[in-house]
Amino acid sequence: MKLVFASNNANKIKEIQQLIPAFIEIVSLQDIGCTEEIPETADTIEGNAILKANYVTEKYGLNCFADDSGLEVEALNGAPGVYSARYAGEPKNDGNNMDKLILALKNETNTKANFKTVICLNINGEQHLFTGIINGKITDIKKGENGFGYDPIFIAESYTKTFAELAMQEKASISHRGIAVKQLVSFINTII
Repeated sequence: MKLVFASNNANKIKEIQQLIPAFIEIVSLQDIGCTEEIPETADTIEGNAILKANYVTEKYGLNCFADDSGLEVEALNGAPGVYSARYAGEPKNDGNNMDKLILALKNETNTKANFKTVICLNINGEQHLFTGIINGKITDIKKGENGFGYDPIFIAESYTKTFAELAMQEKASISHRGIAVKQLVSFINTII
């Protein structure tokens, strides 16, 4: 089975490929000749996942899935949320985003946060949504070389290391994206 993953983010594609069973071949946007930036103009994480999946299905007529993720910080009323990738402005920059978040939490005692991923699957003319959430907290010091985004400052509940300090396999098994992908794979197993 071939499924387009509506992403050009090499890190995300690599992470997803590790989570998907071998019988599902992941095809990237580049593989189908989609080089344009798909608009992410929704004001929710769910909305952006749907926009991206619908864009590929409508323009290319292919079964596909898209994800959108965000970091939601309790003390910041859920920010940066849907704006996580561009929290510090354009061009998007992980380091600047983390610096801005650390500064925003400087005088906060509540550093609770969660990562949320929503996957939108368009397959056989139907649409399905899968949501993964992992709770944790934000640290004020960046640690670790693995991962991307806010991984160096996010520690999942029951862990002492940041996502960036965990091996990719370990992070994938507990992460928001990992949880949503497991739901996606379970669903696909019911329709093949």
